[in-house]
Amino acid sequence: MNPQVKGMEELGGTYAFDIRTSNRTLNLNRFLWKMIGQDWRDRYQADPEAVMQEAELNDTEKDLLRKQDWLGLVKHGANFFVLEKFARVVHKTNLEVYASMRGETFEEFMQTRRVPASR
Repeated sequence: MNPQVKGMEELGGTYAFDIRTSNRTLNLNRFLWKMIGQDWRDRYQADPEAVMQEAELNDTEKDLLRKQDWLGLVKHGANFFVLEKFARVVHKTNLEVYASMRGETFEEFMQTRRVPASR
């Protein structure tokens, strides 16, 4: 194990994205990366199930995407930087995603910010 990662499991809320995770979730992360393309986004919005099937996502990944379970996706191995692309497709802001990851409503989350009224 990489000495920089050793002991990371002990840090609550930390989910390492290493080469093993990358290999295991390659189809999911490629699916999310493709959200940069208008054609892929349009196809997903028209028929999400067909596009997820084409991307060879497993049942767990499909379920996480259907539920928009942001924290579940990260724990499963989605790279956050490509997950953001999917969030835009389903009309979620980063702040809404962060609130969900913390198990809070958007309003509750915003009250924890230094400038709660800014969006």
